[in-house]
Amino acid sequence: MDVLWNHDYKAGMNGIPFVKMHGLGNDFVVFDGRRDPAVLDLDDATAARIADRKTGVGCDQLIVIEPARDDLADAFMRIRNNDGGEVQACGNATRCVANIVMGELGRKDVIIETVVGLLDANGLADGRVTVDMGQVKLDWRDIPLSDAVDTNHIPLSLGPLSDAVAVNVGNPHGVFFVDDVESIDIEKFGPVLEHHEMFPERANIEVCSIIDENKIRMRVWERGVGVTRACGTGACAAGVAAARRGLTGRKVEVILDGGPLTIEWLPDDHVLMTGPVATSFSGFLHASLLGNH
Repeated sequence: MDVLWNHDYKAGMNGIPFVKMHGLGNDFVVFDGRRDPAVLDLDDATAARIADRKTGVGCDQLIVIEPARDDLADAFMRIRNNDGGEVQACGNATRCVANIVMGELGRKDVIIETVVGLLDANGLADGRVTVDMGQVKLDWRDIPLSDAVDTNHIPLSLGPLSDAVAVNVGNPHGVFFVDDVESIDIEKFGPVLEHHEMFPERANIEVCSIIDENKIRMRVWERGVGVTRACGTGACAAGVAAARRGLTGRKVEVILDGGPLTIEWLPDDHVLMTGPVATSFSGFLHASLLGNH
C-alpha cells in the first residue's frame, strides 16, 4: 500500500498527512499516529470538524493508526464516528487499515488491535481483504439491551419495522427483516431506533430482505453517522441474524448500497468478513481544522 506518509514531505507542504480510503463507499479519513503524535489527542469536536463533509475533509469515520499495545498486534486502530464520538468496531475500516499495514510490512496477514480485541486480517489474491471480526455476542447483557429479552426476537417495532434481532459485533446492532428493503424510509426510522430506550448505548440499525438462502439485501443507519453506503459490522450482524432465524445458511453475500460483502459465521461463533478496499486520495490536513474555530 503506497500511502502519503511513506513518502518524504514535499517542499512547501505543511500540516498532518492523511489518506482518504473507503470500503464499498463507507469512507474514512486515516491518520498515522505512529508518525504524527498530534493526532493521538484528537477530541470529539476536532474529529467532527475533520469529518464534516462541507467544511472538513469529510468521512463516515475518522481512523487513527497507533502503536500496538499488545505484543501480538502489528498496529492499533482507533475509530471515531462522523459525530466525533469514539466507537469500538468498524469492519470496513479494519480492512483498510489492514491493507495499509500489510503493505508496510510486505505481508499478507496482519493483526489489528482495537479497544475490543485483536482482529486477524488476510489479503487475498484478488485484492480483497478478509477480517476475522471475532466472536459475536448474543446475550442481552452483551448487546447491551435494557431488558432481559430473547435477542432473536426483541420486542421492538416502529412503523413497518418489528421483531428485530439484536447482535453485538464489537458494537450493538438491531436487525429488521422486511419483504422489500427499498420501500423502507430508513432516514425516518433509523435515528429513532438508534436512540430507542431498548439500546442504552444506542445501536446501528439494519433493514434486510432475503434474496435467497445465500444472499441478503441490506441498508443501514449507522449509530452516530446516519445512512452509509456500507457497514462491515452491520453486514456481519445481518448474516448472523439471518442464520439464527433459519432464513439463510451461515455463509452469505450481503448486498449493501455500495456493493457486496461476503460474511461467514463460523462454528466457533467468529465471523469472517471479506470485501474490497480502495484509496481515494491523500493530502495534508490544514492546521485550522485542529483549532477551535
